[in-house]
Amino acid sequence: MIDAGNVNILIKEGEGLTVECKERYTSKIDRDIVAFANSKGGLLLLGVDDSGRVVGEKLTNKMKAEINTIARNCDPSIHLKNIRQVGEIVVIEVPEGDEKPYSSSSGYFRRLDAVTQKMTQREVRAIFRETEDISFEDIFRRDLSLNDISLKKVKSFLREANMSYHISKANLSSFLTSLSICKKDKINNAGALMFASKLGRFIPHAESIFAAFKGTGKTNIYDRYDVKDDLLIQFNEAVAFLKKHLNVRSEIRGFDRFDIYEIPLDALREAVVNAIVHRNYTIKGTSVYVRVFDDRVEIENPGGLADGIAKRDFGKSSVRRNPIIADLFHRMGKVERMGTGIERMRELMRDAGLKEPVFEMDAFFRVTFYRDPRYSLKADKETGEKSTEKVRRRYGESTEKGLAESWVKKLGEKLGEKLGENEKGILELIAKNRFITIPELSTMLGISTTSVENNLAKLKVKKILKRIGPDKGGHWEIVDV
Repeated sequence: MIDAGNVNILIKEGEGLTVECKERYTSKIDRDIVAFANSKGGLLLLGVDDSGRVVGEKLTNKMKAEINTIARNCDPSIHLKNIRQVGEIVVIEVPEGDEKPYSSSSGYFRRLDAVTQKMTQREVRAIFRETEDISFEDIFRRDLSLNDISLKKVKSFLREANMSYHISKANLSSFLTSLSICKKDKINNAGALMFASKLGRFIPHAESIFAAFKGTGKTNIYDRYDVKDDLLIQFNEAVAFLKKHLNVRSEIRGFDRFDIYEIPLDALREAVVNAIVHRNYTIKGTSVYVRVFDDRVEIENPGGLADGIAKRDFGKSSVRRNPIIADLFHRMGKVERMGTGIERMRELMRDAGLKEPVFEMDAFFRVTFYRDPRYSLKADKETGEKSTEKVRRRYGESTEKGLAESWVKKLGEKLGEKLGENEKGILELIAKNRFITIPELSTMLGISTTSVENNLAKLKVKKILKRIGPDKGGHWEIVDV
């Protein structure tokens, strides 16, 4: 039963795959009712505006009768679970339909992330095919319960989604239920992929493999990393691996250093998240692959195009193979709405003066980014010298070591306090490499990892330093004070 507490949680979470807010009741809610029935079911909250502010709506007998009539007039008829007043809000609970696809007088609709979207004829036919078998992410597992869910992973999701929600064992079930991954304390495959403490125990083939090669072929591999953790960690580790192996130039603006990679990182992120979110997880014996060659980067996932999308329509329409997982990544700000990711990759490459990515789609889906030939050693040296010259003029030093030392000294003067030798050393090393690890800092400074951690904590307290992203795949950022 939905109560005021549940409604407040839903409003804080914002609109998503299973939640739609409307400022006022209108007959156009037929589109949302049909969309929920064609997707995973959901809740319509009447009396909440687009910003999440409660403006209020009053449920009358007339309104309730009209809403029930709208649902019954859908084809097939939709039997609403509940229509009730909860505080100042009218809550309409729409079940997932078992006779898909549903339509109203306005047409066929479905949920795509947080949007109700009209379906094409091709997408309608795809739903007819999809309803023949339950999707992999929807399957609830007998061997997986709330005890197998990691609170730490759920908290990481909340941070990434910028949700101010205090999670605990007491409210874990209701929260996961609102994300469509829990039912009667049982967890489906989508929940396992995102939050299982030991993913390999339940879905051992759900892994990503990253490799870097010398040359343009696959014979000479010099770096490989296999990730068998949750999908968010797989995403972050993939981006970190790409950063590690791509050429980069830096620009220093104020007290911050900005890294500009030879292939736009936003384009690579789009490709990685597409590979993880749209992978066919029913295919065993294969993985998501990220491969770095001297001339290109390949990002590949099993499954090809989702059912309902023809090659000629690629990039024009979108069918989610895993809509629950897509919704969770959308909440974290890693998936674009309305299937715009493919065109965005193309635009980012064009804007950078590079070749457009090449897409291949058969049993596997592969996107290839060609590396920037301008990033030769000479070009990199020249761009590096230009950035260095700007800092030299500002601080009066020319060597890399001198630049870092002078920069840290100026920072201490600006703060009005003296920094310890270890603090200075840490800042100098981070100024050169913001992806540096604690063990690397320990080795280079000749102090213990505990001492490094203590000094990092001091710099955080002084608000000089902050950590961006997770322990694995994140980086340090020196605050522009």
